[in-house]
Amino acid sequence: MRIVWSIGDPHGIGPEIILKSFLKLRDSGHTFLVSGSFSVMEYYRNKLGLPITLTSLSDRSSIDSTIDTDIAALTVLSICEPETTEPGIVSPGAGHIAMESVRAGAELCATGICQALVTAPIHKEAVSLAGYADTGHTGFLGKMFDVDSPCMMFADRVSGLKVALATIHEPLEKVPGLLREMDLDGFLMALEASLKQDFALAQPRIALLGLNPHASDGGVMGREELEIIIPSINRLSANLRVEGPFASDGFFGSGKYRNYDIIVAMYHDQGLLPFKLLAFDTGVNVTLGLPIVRTSPDHGTSFDIAGKGIASENSFIESTLLAVTIAKNRQQSSLRT
Repeated sequence: MRIVWSIGDPHGIGPEIILKSFLKLRDSGHTFLVSGSFSVMEYYRNKLGLPITLTSLSDRSSIDSTIDTDIAALTVLSICEPETTEPGIVSPGAGHIAMESVRAGAELCATGICQALVTAPIHKEAVSLAGYADTGHTGFLGKMFDVDSPCMMFADRVSGLKVALATIHEPLEKVPGLLREMDLDGFLMALEASLKQDFALAQPRIALLGLNPHASDGGVMGREELEIIIPSINRLSANLRVEGPFASDGFFGSGKYRNYDIIVAMYHDQGLLPFKLLAFDTGVNVTLGLPIVRTSPDHGTSFDIAGKGIASENSFIESTLLAVTIAKNRQQSSLRT
């Protein structure tokens, strides 16, 4: 497998965790390519004193010959080169490099040059300052591939926990209205299809969390469970293994999440708080529903420790290994069909 790593924000920990990951994965039998900036990667390689040979590349058409010539070196496809690199600083220039590196990496996957994209963390403020309307990977890639509603999912190999989000980065006041507007049936059917294709789950078991405390206690604390979630479960239960709605506190506190292949949270923190408590250092963010494979670590840019050599590469390595698994599962799925 050939995996492309997008550099992330040049002023965050992305370049560091890429370099550290390469040291551990370069003998894995897979090949790796960085989409981003050669000077940034060289800056962090030198600053951290890491024993890695970097190869600069500006022409995408020569990727095959360059990588195959020296598999021990890390090839960097130069997308944009900054005048300076300043760890920990929010910069529109850094935001621009981050997003154009994502775009280039996605294009390499779409054309078959690479089999999966693993994205290092970006900084939303820097991306916004650079003029991008979509400040997150999921929305940006969805627009790029004309996918209306790509699904944000988180997976952890260690605990086995998987969490999908019905709504993503939305203010809490908007969530009830968004749930009423969305096609929850379609969301769940697409989720099941992705789990079958990307995770080789023959009959995925899906749990839905309630929106309100105690899953509304039969409508005492809100109507979304009775009017949206339960009707959707009833319509789909003949064809999907879907259950709920569950009160999220008891569901995670009792360990009931272990009985399901995936849990669908109604809003961001409802799903991400327990996930990151259980899998902060090993969790992986997966975008489902795209024509390409895309994963990323489940943490941010960590500007406070950027360039200090103390960032953990564990989640990035897990992201890379899961990307390889999903790419292989997709290949097997296409052979069966």
